[in-house]
Amino acid sequence: MPIAASPTPLQPRRRRALGWAAVSLGLLPTLGVRAAPATPATGPAPAPAASPPVPGPLVRMPDGRLLAPDVAALVMRGELRVAMLAVDTPPFFHLSQHELVGLEVDMAKDLARELKVPVRFVREARNFNGVVDLVARGEADVGISKLSRTLARAQVIRFSAPYLRLNHALVLNRLAFARLARDKAVGEVVRQFNGTIGVIANSSFADYAKRHFPQAQLRPYPGWEQVVAAVRSGEVVGAYRDEFEVKRLLRSDPTASLTLRTITLKDLEDTLGIAVGADAPLLHQFVDLFLAQRNDKLDVDKVLRAVGV
Repeated sequence: MPIAASPTPLQPRRRRALGWAAVSLGLLPTLGVRAAPATPATGPAPAPAASPPVPGPLVRMPDGRLLAPDVAALVMRGELRVAMLAVDTPPFFHLSQHELVGLEVDMAKDLARELKVPVRFVREARNFNGVVDLVARGEADVGISKLSRTLARAQVIRFSAPYLRLNHALVLNRLAFARLARDKAVGEVVRQFNGTIGVIANSSFADYAKRHFPQAQLRPYPGWEQVVAAVRSGEVVGAYRDEFEVKRLLRSDPTASLTLRTITLKDLEDTLGIAVGADAPLLHQFVDLFLAQRNDKLDVDKVLRAVGV
């Protein structure tokens, strides 16, 4: 006689387990259970991440190069205008057989070559501040002219990093300085200098003298030759300039040491740089990098060798 199997007590539990499995697998609709609608997000949507600032528009050159506007204007003009003092200053720049030559002339030509344009020298300024003015007015792109980097000049133009460092120096009339010093130590007399000092008018050393020798009586002269002549004659006790010019003076004339003596001021430094227009930030950066990568670095000994003393 067949015997019907009675339901085991585990069957209801299996059904309940399947029901929970359906919930956990997201199968509620098939089991007749309606899912709760998603709750919408509250508050404004998060703002997208800020984009980095976009640089000013670049200018495409006919040869396909993309350049910053200040550099592009120079290249489109087709030349690098270099302001340089009208008075020859060898070995930095001077005329030789009707050709402009010198250490800074070579530097200017190398800079123009890197910019892929020819160079044109603007020699209108009769003093060093005049060279700065040409750049400040936009009549020259750069000034390369043995320019000292001073605070006054840096208010109207940009200066490159230094390409030559020179100590300050004094050349003194021996007799006049002896009368001024009497029995005092040389260092003390220099620190408290209250005699007469000759300087080139409108030069960096005219400014330096006011700062470093406030008790001195300053006498400006049109050029270095006139300053030296005043020291030789005793019209002024001393002259103030960089160590290169002072060393060259004594090396070029062996008899000068009989009447003149020199003092190098090791704690005061004159740095020479290239002047760039205030509105040319990318050209300024280019000039700095050009100087940093240039192999032909200058120092006082190299400059003295270039002048043959």
